[in-house]
Amino acid sequence: MTCKFRADLLLFFCGVLALALASFARPGHAQEAGPLQQLLQQDAALISKASRRTIGPVIDRIVASDLPAVPMFLSAWQDKTIWQRRADGLFFVGADMGDRTYRLTDIDSGAVIATVPKDDLKQLKPNSGVRGLIATALVRFQLSDPDPSLREEALTAIERRPEAGLLAPLRTSIDTEPDTELKARKLRIERLLTIGHGRDPAERVAAIKDMSGDLGVDLRAALNPLVATRLQISTDLPEGINLARVLSPGGPDLGRLEAYDMLAEAELAPARQTPDQIRTVLSNHVEGGTVGGVALVRLSTPDARAIAYDTLAQEGKVAPLVRDEEIDAALAAHVFFETYAEPNPEVTAAALAALQGISTRVGLNQTLDLGLDAISLASIYFLAAIGLAITFGLMGVINMAHGEFIMMGAYTGYLVQQVIPNHTVSILLAIPLAFAVTFAAGVAMERLVIRHLYNRPLETLLATFGISIALQQLAKNIFGTQARPLTAPGWLDGALVLNDVVAISYIRIAIFVLALIFLGFFLFLMKRTRLGLETRTVTQNPRMAAAMGINPGRVNMLTFGLGSGIAGIAGVAIGLYAKVTSELGADYIVQSFMTVVVGGVGNIWGALLGATMIGTLQKGIEWLNPSNTLAAQTYMIIFIIIFIQFRPRGIIALKGRAAGD
Repeated sequence: MTCKFRADLLLFFCGVLALALASFARPGHAQEAGPLQQLLQQDAALISKASRRTIGPVIDRIVASDLPAVPMFLSAWQDKTIWQRRADGLFFVGADMGDRTYRLTDIDSGAVIATVPKDDLKQLKPNSGVRGLIATALVRFQLSDPDPSLREEALTAIERRPEAGLLAPLRTSIDTEPDTELKARKLRIERLLTIGHGRDPAERVAAIKDMSGDLGVDLRAALNPLVATRLQISTDLPEGINLARVLSPGGPDLGRLEAYDMLAEAELAPARQTPDQIRTVLSNHVEGGTVGGVALVRLSTPDARAIAYDTLAQEGKVAPLVRDEEIDAALAAHVFFETYAEPNPEVTAAALAALQGISTRVGLNQTLDLGLDAISLASIYFLAAIGLAITFGLMGVINMAHGEFIMMGAYTGYLVQQVIPNHTVSILLAIPLAFAVTFAAGVAMERLVIRHLYNRPLETLLATFGISIALQQLAKNIFGTQARPLTAPGWLDGALVLNDVVAISYIRIAIFVLALIFLGFFLFLMKRTRLGLETRTVTQNPRMAAAMGINPGRVNMLTFGLGSGIAGIAGVAIGLYAKVTSELGADYIVQSFMTVVVGGVGNIWGALLGATMIGTLQKGIEWLNPSNTLAAQTYMIIFIIIFIQFRPRGIIALKGRAAGD
């Protein structure tokens, strides 16, 4: 027995030694869990199967622990690099080492624990909702991170998901923020968070007053929930509520039957029967050609249907009919009132005052923005019409192909950009080249066609209209029907933003400046140069000009070419924001003629005023009817027709001998 006992004892010790060796052969299973690991193990089941509905309190407890390893763990969890070991349920940061093995790093110490097969691990894959909660929790740590990009990401996350718990860490990070732009952004977000989530009503009111001059959409988004109301019903008006107003049933804001239906929905009164419901009930209780003792042929009137329904109610087959007297009694026994979602009256009063002031300033700025849009559109129309002001206003030639010269200028700019990829250089080169191309085309058109048709407006109109169609078809044959890009230089990208309401693109500003330049050029040309003097002379009295040694044919040729060249430059400018197609000119020919005629034929200042009036009118009509721009153009044309009836010579009419001609 003694020998057998010794053998069993020896076998037991060998087994213990084998287990110990096996334990040492698998490193990482016997390490002591750190404080964060211990905290995670308390909610291991919720973490391993995280959902947005259940994981919020767990993340709050992790953040509240203030352990130094929390930011690293949350970042890794968000990036889906946290793995749970199946053997003991511990969490590690895993790195893929290839061959389906992962290197595990301790979440507390950061030390490498072991390299294990993937089959021994379970990856935590938080969904988008859980990752959003993790991102919000990380914000607290990222607000003071040395990396500016992480601090900027944290502020963006706060703007997307503002929460009361982020207010304190945000305030703490403001004083130590070295970047002036980020600091200003933090101060703004702090004010917005204080408005919505501050604990002290006084500081919330102060924050509202501080930002009351701001027009930002985010401020209005923070103020609107404070003044949101909820309709409630009670037998008596409760005390201690933030009352918005008391509603009277049957008034403009609450209909009588609507109020009673609310009582019925709240089970404070029996539901009433609508006429359709009464018809349905009666049709379901037809017996032998009658309903409730009333023949079917007599049920064409409401009174007969009410009698039949009352009979069914007395027999217990349907619910009693709700009479007007019962409706009035139920409404008189209850109070209908609206309360603010914000319980503090001082906060809602400050929010209402701020929103009213913001609404006024937004209206003024919208008017300013509409005015800038009108000026921008007017500059486009003026730029398109300034060449026509020369050919039609001074020479009296009805050039229906003027729009095609605009189209030719835009295509010239497109071709230049195909050769010169630098957009700034290409546009600067395209402007004089477009002028040269369209100037030459205008001179050729005047020499071959127009000069034979002076003082014959109908033939001129028909001839130029035919040329217009031919040029459009030629453009389609060369470039196709697809729109071609004419790209603006990079420094014209974006817009000049005055505030959240008023903005104007840099391209529109450039076109406005270009229109002013051509206005000055035209005035200088006509008033200070020999060509301008000769043009005015030939326009007013060609025979006298010829007698004085001026060649009217040469002057007409150069003048027509000049107007066509300016149209080409307008095409380059318009093509920067409009689609460059063969129909580009057709989109502006009508407005160009209206600009010249309304402003006053033969007067550049009249063309400027005409473009301003048409641009302002069109933008105003579009503002009144934004869903139908075609209707806006129709109304504008009707207005122009009426205007010409009262001012046939335009806004600025010519005087003297020129007016008679």
